[in-house]
Amino acid sequence: MRGPRSRLPALPALLWLALAPLPGAPGPAVRAELRVRVRLPGGQVTEESLQADSRSDCVSLELRTADGALVTLTADFRQEVKIFRALILGELERGQSQFQALCFVTRLHRNEIIPSESMAKLRQKNPRTVRQAEEVRGLEHLSMDVAVNFSKGAQLSSHIHNVCAEAKEAIYTREDDVKFWLEKGVDGSMFEVLPQTSDLPDLQRCKLCADRWKPCICSYSLSIEWYPCMLKYCKSRDAGGKVSSYKCGIRSCQKGYTFDYYVPQKQLCLWDEET
Repeated sequence: MRGPRSRLPALPALLWLALAPLPGAPGPAVRAELRVRVRLPGGQVTEESLQADSRSDCVSLELRTADGALVTLTADFRQEVKIFRALILGELERGQSQFQALCFVTRLHRNEIIPSESMAKLRQKNPRTVRQAEEVRGLEHLSMDVAVNFSKGAQLSSHIHNVCAEAKEAIYTREDDVKFWLEKGVDGSMFEVLPQTSDLPDLQRCKLCADRWKPCICSYSLSIEWYPCMLKYCKSRDAGGKVSSYKCGIRSCQKGYTFDYYVPQKQLCLWDEET
């Protein structure tokens, strides 16, 4: 995007070290937050916020990307829902608002990210360490062919109300995930199938569309550059020779996503022409 970019405000740097409760803490933490320094593609360093709430069984990660967008991932383990939110800086000289908000809602699968209880126990060690993911997971390309009604979204996940408040008219999901949620008893009236190229033969990808006011299929890509994706286990042997395993660390991952979705006018997808 060619407009001016905002900078991520300075935050205290915190880094993970151990899966142990704080000294003197009465049992495991319920809510916790830490911040890690993360290296972006191109070499820039940003700070990523990780929050965990074991009571609501939810974790969230937030970072500012190199182009100034603020990206948030919320994982609702209880409802098996994953919410991506992007706040994208607008280009005022091209008639856009100050920022544009998007929400993409997908099914949360087992073992995508460490549990909220484990995330809440992550602790800092060296505040100056810059993190890079140990594992790069494959790019996931998703066709978001269904719109989600914001006013009814709490039935899918209570976090949609807060996370997607700025994106009330731009919440998208996939038909395959909708089928899964319907089988769990979610109200189908919150979903609306969006137009596709099979319905509108003239519907193009936005980067190929010359008319800024015509509908098209937009593409938006984001990346979660560093997140705890797996627990590591170590083994110990007691005096009697019995071997047992215990949690002794995490494995970190990076994963990219590309979302394709319908927009009523290309003006809502100006970044796609720059790719």
